[in-house]
Amino acid sequence: MPHNGRRHRLILYTAMLDRWWKFILGLGLALVGLAIGLRILSELLPQYHFLLEPDLILWAVAGAGGFAVLLSVIVFSLARSAYVQPCPTHLRLITPFLRVNISYQLIIQASIVEMKHLFPIKSYQGWRLRLARQLAGNTTIVLDLRGWPIPYGVLALFLSPFFFPDKTPLLALLVPNWMELSMELDNLRSAWIKSQHAPNSDTQSVLLARLSDFGK
Repeated sequence: MPHNGRRHRLILYTAMLDRWWKFILGLGLALVGLAIGLRILSELLPQYHFLLEPDLILWAVAGAGGFAVLLSVIVFSLARSAYVQPCPTHLRLITPFLRVNISYQLIIQASIVEMKHLFPIKSYQGWRLRLARQLAGNTTIVLDLRGWPIPYGVLALFLSPFFFPDKTPLLALLVPNWMELSMELDNLRSAWIKSQHAPNSDTQSVLLARLSDFGK
């Protein structure tokens, strides 16, 4: 059996969560810096009471800052934990909260399209507009499916709207190296298709051989 392809990171998760982990990290560092600054200020100017309960409040602010820094690390990890991976019998789609195997039997074809053609910028507003502009120049692989591997409502709940060009069974996969993913997917899917026809061919060959022997 062919080996699994490599894991291809889903850019959409990185693009959506990057702004959040940076904001949370900045907030955490600001809180820690505030706690340190107030501590130094209270020692330099002991005659002034900046805080009613200085130790308790400083520890609370520093603790909140430390938690925010830890949370930013978690969000950063989640942003890079979503990927797709071609396997011998299916395409594996993994996100922090969703794991789906898309059987090659469901895939009609895979095409290459630029994001700006799938998701026109003028169709969006707010944060979706900013994301659409950010991703407009990227090339994505679009899977034309016979049907959804799991109910569409479940997929839409856990995946970005930019995975779905429309309401039909189309799935857009935006990865850093679309050419490599396309080649791996094509090779493994072709090998799977051949394996599905091989047993029938072998059976027909055996039957023909037996008929030939019987005729002799």
